[in-house]
Amino acid sequence: MSLGILCSGQGAQGPGMLDGLRAEPAAQAVLDGALAVLGWDPRIVATGPEVEMRRNAVAQPLLCAVQAATWAALRSRLPPVRAVAGYSLGELSAYHVADALDLGDLLALAQRRAQAMDRADTEPGGLLAVRGLDRSRLEALCREQDAGIAMDAAIDVAIDNGADRLVIGGRRTALAAFGPVLLALGASLTPLPVDVASHTRRMAPAAAEFGRVLAAGGLRAPSVPVLAGIDGSAAFTRERAISALTRQMTETVAWAACLDGLREMGCRVLLEIGPGDALARMARDRHPDLAVRAVSEFRSPAGAAAWVERQAG
Repeated sequence: MSLGILCSGQGAQGPGMLDGLRAEPAAQAVLDGALAVLGWDPRIVATGPEVEMRRNAVAQPLLCAVQAATWAALRSRLPPVRAVAGYSLGELSAYHVADALDLGDLLALAQRRAQAMDRADTEPGGLLAVRGLDRSRLEALCREQDAGIAMDAAIDVAIDNGADRLVIGGRRTALAAFGPVLLALGASLTPLPVDVASHTRRMAPAAAEFGRVLAAGGLRAPSVPVLAGIDGSAAFTRERAISALTRQMTETVAWAACLDGLREMGCRVLLEIGPGDALARMARDRHPDLAVRAVSEFRSPAGAAAWVERQAG
């Protein structure tokens, strides 16, 4: 039995996401450390207004802090990890799970990433989940949208979750104008709770800035493979990690390829460290032969670890 860890992206943060960590000393120590780095306490923010914890500048370091705390509560209870994959922002946390980033570096990078993305485009951006169209058709429609219009209205495929499960990104005004075109073709649309056009051309200034930050920071070679969000291939070196984390800011996240890559690497048990269970649900749908759960599906990290132990026989 080989274990793969899934690190969630933005969107599932909300009240109660730290409830299962209250009695976990290792997790509380991480959250104390996060307070020292961030200057605000994730435990307090996690009990405040949801609109605040969804604001990009708060959401990114908050999620990384929650994932680091969850991992601290889990790691001594789990068997060795075969590989790690992170969804969008979660790819940054994946390097912490893989011992390539200390807590301070992780949170500092999350802050810098969010700041760079907020500066990259002064107009509100967003992401829109699209069901019912395959990628080639959706990309063709995006190109048609691009034809003869200003860059302001450009829309890109931001995330490929497999089959007809796609996410597009752009400025909110462009997405609002494009929506009726997709609806007329029978697609279903779901706005995602993200305020920037992640993984699109609009983030090019952020990628340039964040790439320099990564190169100057404390990122190390991971101790276990981290699957690159852009193509699902395994990153083993610092240089590959920097390239993957930079490129995913402007390129499509190939999450379906990451799930396939985990399976190809021999992972037969997958555990999502959350918050939420969106990645676990996608993994179960794509690979029903794998054992997949999310920590949020249990009352405590101990419960999640016990489930992993049962899968190991």
